[in-house]
Amino acid sequence: MRKIVMTLILALPIFLFAQDGGSAFNILRLPYSSHAAALGGSNISLPDDDIMLAMHNPALLANVSDKSLSLSYMTYMSDSKVAGAAFNRMFGERSAAALAVRYIDYGTFDGYTADNISTGSFTAKDIELSMLYNYLLSDRWSGGVTGKFIYSKYESYTSLALGVDLGVNYYNPDDEFSFSFVLRSLGGQVKAFEDKNESMPFDVQMGFTKRLAHAPLRLSLTLVNLHKWSKDSFTNPDGSDDSFGDILLKHALFGADLLIGNNFYASLGYNYRIAKELSSEGTKWDGLTLGAGISLKKLKFGVSYSKLHVSSSSLMFGASYTL
Repeated sequence: MRKIVMTLILALPIFLFAQDGGSAFNILRLPYSSHAAALGGSNISLPDDDIMLAMHNPALLANVSDKSLSLSYMTYMSDSKVAGAAFNRMFGERSAAALAVRYIDYGTFDGYTADNISTGSFTAKDIELSMLYNYLLSDRWSGGVTGKFIYSKYESYTSLALGVDLGVNYYNPDDEFSFSFVLRSLGGQVKAFEDKNESMPFDVQMGFTKRLAHAPLRLSLTLVNLHKWSKDSFTNPDGSDDSFGDILLKHALFGADLLIGNNFYASLGYNYRIAKELSSEGTKWDGLTLGAGISLKKLKFGVSYSKLHVSSSSLMFGASYTL
């Protein structure tokens, strides 16, 4: 039973998420914001009033209204579900802080011994608790830090980890251009499942967002895994080698917002890397993401569609209210 459960623990993250498997803390890879999910799966430069966007880059907390409460829910593989909540407060004119929590329930599994004797069912879950701080460095530059506590429990095995995100953002409201740079998931395990320490999904990211001057369009480009710029960093399901163009595209997430007035957006995104890694069991359109959102005074809603794994698609819902 012990070997079977440990095999599941190590294989579960790879099975549940296509990208760069091998870490036991893939809760950190999933999108926090439905808007970011609709723009290719992640966005670190979108200067909107959305506290969940600040979970992708703590420097974006500077754009969030004081005392905003946000809730999110995402359908995941099979019976798995993801839920999150966040709340922020401003301190003076330049500082803001937020507290967020997220939970993944992977569902119920049947346990068996090496002799195929049933030992009953067990559950698997991840919990992430985050604390964010943001400071306005100037009228256009902001910086932020997020401290994360991650707890995982698979059957009777538990693991604890501490992580840190560091981010900066430049936003010019005159030409509506935003640039961000983020170091995500610095840190490591405090307590391993057994004797083997699992690495956290460290990521170096850069993002750009620009609204077109004479059209209701806002374009975003998010570059990920910039610390792994080599041909050997990615594995295709069919074992084939990547071309130079494939390597470049696997770092890029593309997104576009159609802005209708000040209250509605429709989003389209494409994640080439997910499409490539799922192509053996799906189609190239697996990397396509969609979404929409509406703002009604203090109340906001958002929804997105994406496909993060071969078994099923994911829907993500978000709602926020400014107290």
